Amino acid sequence: MAIGRVGKSLVSHLLIVNSVANLIILGLAGWSLDKYIDGEQNHPHLGGNTSTSFMLMFGLICGVIGVCSVITGLLQLRSWTTDSLAAAISQAIISCSITALAFGLVCKEIILGGRRGKRLQTLEAFIIISLLSQLLYLGLLHAGVFSCRDT
Repeated sequence: MAIGRVGKSLVSHLLIVNSVANLIILGLAGWSLDKYIDGEQNHPHLGGNTSTSFMLMFGLICGVIGVCSVITGLLQLRSWTTDSLAAAISQAIISCSITALAFGLVCKEIILGGRRGKRLQTLEAFIIISLLSQLLYLGLLHAGVFSCRDT
């Protein structure tokens, strides 16, 4: 039972970290994809290589689904019942898996090298931070199974 209470107290802090990381990912990926579509790959803050377009698209997708996961997590935190916990865990698993796909593309982009601008490097860093915080959030939700009220 104590594990569940500790998990509940930490979930709110992780939701804040996840929401900030996902909003930054959305902003950076949206800006970068706009520049990339306009043909401005030589923009001083963009750059990139052959995997950049895929990373930007998956970055946008993981940002949107991550924000949806945060909203579901906030609803779970408010009610803290087994019904809302099931919805929060399933949404967190989906969000974490898509963020893991974006993380794989980040790794591929880093391995391929080339000139990557500061905003692209920042986007890569926030995708990594988002994956780590979502994994911790998912673990805390599973720890919350032990302290939820049955409805």
